[in-house]
Amino acid sequence: MEQIRTLFKNQDLFDQATHLALAGQKAGYERLEFLGDRVLGIIVAEMLYNAYPNEAEGLLAKRFVALTCGKTLAKIAKSWKLEAFSEKAAHCIRHNKSILSDVCESIIGALYLDQGLEVAKEFVQPIWEPLMLSYDHAPQDSKSALQEYSQKNFGVLPIYTLVEQHGQSHAPEFTVKVESGPYVKMAKGGSIKKAEQEAAYLLLQEIQHDT
Repeated sequence: MEQIRTLFKNQDLFDQATHLALAGQKAGYERLEFLGDRVLGIIVAEMLYNAYPNEAEGLLAKRFVALTCGKTLAKIAKSWKLEAFSEKAAHCIRHNKSILSDVCESIIGALYLDQGLEVAKEFVQPIWEPLMLSYDHAPQDSKSALQEYSQKNFGVLPIYTLVEQHGQSHAPEFTVKVESGPYVKMAKGGSIKKAEQEAAYLLLQEIQHDT
């Protein structure tokens, strides 16, 4: 984590992207998370566009979802060993994957503000490229996988319901419920799409555990 800190010219931006997020005080870093989500999106989209010139938009979209989903972001943030960086973050990191995902995006957003898109690219590309190349085929996103499973095993489509929305307009947080057969799961995300993907992923995990 200290290696990431040294990339910043403005240390206040780094602190805002990490300490406040890790303490669970979302108001201090949610704007950076909002920005980082968009910065990461354009960088990963460009990487995919250049790496797979013959793939259709639908397949690129599946790769994009896999590379920018909460599970992937949390895994990357976990590799930065944030527990050692902030003692008060240790409990949150162990028990809240959403915080890991959020701080990953907030750091990217902060670095973009600090030094611009090219520096952000230089940071993101070496981390995400091995993941991108690890997929022989475009991976299936959680919503698509759940839809196929639900139709095959329960004879119905999953039902997604927006439960609630919090936060300001520039950085909302959505809670979504998904129902499939006898299973029900809820998840949160910075957009309805993200919350639905996370809910589908959690429901699939529960199904896998039961079967």
